[in-house]
Amino acid sequence: QVQLVESGGGLVQVGASLRLSCAASGLTVSRYHMGWFRQAPGKEREFVAISRRLGSTRVADSVKGRFTISRDNAKNTVYLQMNSLKPEDMAVYYCAARGSALAIETDDYDYWGQGTQVTVSS
Repeated sequence: QVQLVESGGGLVQVGASLRLSCAASGLTVSRYHMGWFRQAPGKEREFVAISRRLGSTRVADSVKGRFTISRDNAKNTVYLQMNSLKPEDMAVYYCAARGSALAIETDDYDYWGQGTQVTVSS
């Protein structure tokens, strides 16, 4: 049974940093494209970052220069380092895994975590 478990969310002030973790079980993250998405209240879920199976990464323009995605294959875990947080970053953050060869930035992923709340106070 595949599980993706996010952690690391919380309440922080504007400008603070958080590191989200996504611990996987039942799959090997090195064999998957791993993505982070977020959904704010009243908004659609949106792409944040991807760590492609062969190692390349990309983040959304809205978080470029502030967020970094990485993975630790030995720990079977994916991370999202978030710096200089803004009120508009407040959302539920989801980790997702996609096994297909094609890496995508829409939400057609095979497995999803339950999400972790990030709240940014001004």
